[in-house]
Amino acid sequence: MRERVEKVLETIRPMLQADGGDIELVDVVDGVVKVRLRGMCSGCPMASMTLKNGVEAKLREAIPEVKSVEEVR
Repeated sequence: MRERVEKVLETIRPMLQADGGDIELVDVVDGVVKVRLRGMCSGCPMASMTLKNGVEAKLREAIPEVKSVEEVR
């Protein structure tokens, strides 16, 4: 599943990079995707909304086995 998650993140990454940020896949455990936000996304007040409404929604749409996305620091 990790490779599938990476492929989806590659489609999301340009949107984050356009705002000066980035995303790094840390781990995938039992359907929980753990990511690290970088650059301007790190500490951004909109980060949690971006994770749930953007990243998690795209991942769950493409990979139904994904249960959730969590940010790690």
